Amino acid sequence: MAVNALTLVLLGIYATALILLSRSKPGRRPEYLLAGRRLTLPAFVATLVTTWYGGILGIGEYAWRHGISTWVVFGLPYYLAAILFAFLLTRKLRRTNAMSIPDLLQETYGRRAAVTGAWAVFGMTVPAAYLLMLAVLLTQVTSWPLWLSAVVAAAFSVIYVGMSGFESVVRTDALQFALMYGGFLILLPVALHHTGGLSGLWASVPAGHRAWDGGLGWQAIAVWYLIALQTMVEPAFYQRVFAARTPEIARRGVLLSVLCWMVFDFLTVFTGLAARVLLPHLDNPVAAFPALAKLLLPALPYALFMIGLFATVMSTLDSYLFLAAATVGHDLGRPGLSPREDRKRTRWGLVVSAALAVGAALAFGSVVKIWHDVGSVVTSALLLPVLSIHFPVRYRYSEGGAVAAMILAAAVATAWIAGRSHGVYPYGIEPMFPALAISATCLAVDIVRKTPAFSAEEGQR
Repeated sequence: MAVNALTLVLLGIYATALILLSRSKPGRRPEYLLAGRRLTLPAFVATLVTTWYGGILGIGEYAWRHGISTWVVFGLPYYLAAILFAFLLTRKLRRTNAMSIPDLLQETYGRRAAVTGAWAVFGMTVPAAYLLMLAVLLTQVTSWPLWLSAVVAAAFSVIYVGMSGFESVVRTDALQFALMYGGFLILLPVALHHTGGLSGLWASVPAGHRAWDGGLGWQAIAVWYLIALQTMVEPAFYQRVFAARTPEIARRGVLLSVLCWMVFDFLTVFTGLAARVLLPHLDNPVAAFPALAKLLLPALPYALFMIGLFATVMSTLDSYLFLAAATVGHDLGRPGLSPREDRKRTRWGLVVSAALAVGAALAFGSVVKIWHDVGSVVTSALLLPVLSIHFPVRYRYSEGGAVAAMILAAAVATAWIAGRSHGVYPYGIEPMFPALAISATCLAVDIVRKTPAFSAEEGQR
């Protein structure tokens, strides 16, 4: 059987398994948005690990281009941010009755801030990067044009996620957790055999690939540490914490997930380095992992590895697609909707979010570019307003200040990105720096206005 034909057969089996796992139990209507807040520790870890690691082709692209700095950029900052999230936020969040970040904003700052934040969350969760990766993979095994692969992948995701909502996501993530690790446990040992083991691989990569910054300079690395703070306002984290059975499960689940990500990062980064050594003239580094597998693996192991890649991306695509849809249905809908109305609007949100993801994926064309640009805009808008919810009242925004901070920070980051010329930003400064400065200025103005001395002067005028 031809390699692609075998892969298509396994892909059909995998797709069928996703559909079967997504079906509701007979006679029971699932709690659509948070699965009844019943996540156990294994389910929590499986769904968080798979959701937060969907950018697998982006990792391959970055490792092929920039080497070991992939771990410095996409590993270490996210471990640190997740650990901070676990210790600072998980218990506080789980003890609330909120279902989303906009719910928290509404409780603290009011409806205008909630709606503004909801638009930012929606922009963060429309899964363009992950749909692009899935379309690239599907094109590899079907030879379809990229646009058709994107449409088919989006439509399939809408169908199976729409069946049971968050329960569909959690059930399928358990399968996809096993597949994503299994795929790289198949490929990496073979790749190391062909490169002379870890020591031979390390000696064979270009010198720049062994440098901590990959030759990009400290500022290009530092901005990813700011982008990693997105974890502190990451809707996927909040959704799973809100859905955990207890606050302790939420905290332990995040910490165990960090350990799982460390293991998976080792597998993916060194596989990416092997691709750089064995495929030094690769035309499209986004396809580094599939190309390496095709070079080294026989038909069946290759097909199994490809299913592992599909599972890694699909587990994130479905999670973010559902988050974007829930934002449409729950956060941007009329307050006080019944669960049935929430479900109906969320299903419509799946269709809208999928259509937007298709358009954005085809427009951007680069996974890392989507991560960088969208992460810069949305993290700048949400970071301080959401974190300040947990500050003492005196050190929070006013409602108007929170709205202004989100809008102005997003506008500044967008303008900075629009001003990029030949890869260089205005004044050589990454967009998150001025955007966060604007957000911090809005907070400082609100704090000063609340001080007794300032208030007294206001009253005398």
